[in-house]
Amino acid sequence: MADPPERSVSDPDEEIMRATYRALQEHGYADLTIKRIAEEYGKSTAAVHYHYDTKDDLLATFLDYILDRFVDTIHEVETTDPEQRLELLLDKLLTEPEDHHDLLIAVLEMRSQAPYKEAFADRFQQNDEYVRYMLRTVIDHGISEGIFTDVDSTHVARALMTIVDGGRTRAVVLDDADTLATARRTANEYVNAVLRPDTDGDREK
Repeated sequence: MADPPERSVSDPDEEIMRATYRALQEHGYADLTIKRIAEEYGKSTAAVHYHYDTKDDLLATFLDYILDRFVDTIHEVETTDPEQRLELLLDKLLTEPEDHHDLLIAVLEMRSQAPYKEAFADRFQQNDEYVRYMLRTVIDHGISEGIFTDVDSTHVARALMTIVDGGRTRAVVLDDADTLATARRTANEYVNAVLRPDTDGDREK
């Protein structure tokens, strides 16, 4: 089984990453500047430029930072039960983002730049690969334990990510408060239909 992609953000960057997080929430990607990040950082623009030559360099590292935070939350899940782990993972992807709507908007703006900025594209690809890796791993575990039906876990992971990406995009573009909840329910319905075909499709989680 493949190892997850490597991700790292050095300790000296932590304060700048937190400042970038706050600045993105307040101003969004389009109006984000090094000056505004520096204001959140509480230091001069020169202090930010000491670590990062350009805003794109900083944001590429910020995308690494976001992935690290997500991985940390997944590692905090103590249960080894594949059903529970899958449910909790989907909660992280589709329920908790409701509390970070402004950041979701900024990340979607950055995602739209991925076709033109290789560094962004690389990070989003890494993020997608890692999340699919986590989904595939827990599905394979459930199959090996006889809990889930023997299916193509790679395909199921891709399908679940399609639901996740669609839900997040609609939540931002349409500003629909119910979209993430709908996507979460749809993910459950898909899991029940594909991984638990012999159970009640309306089974509540």
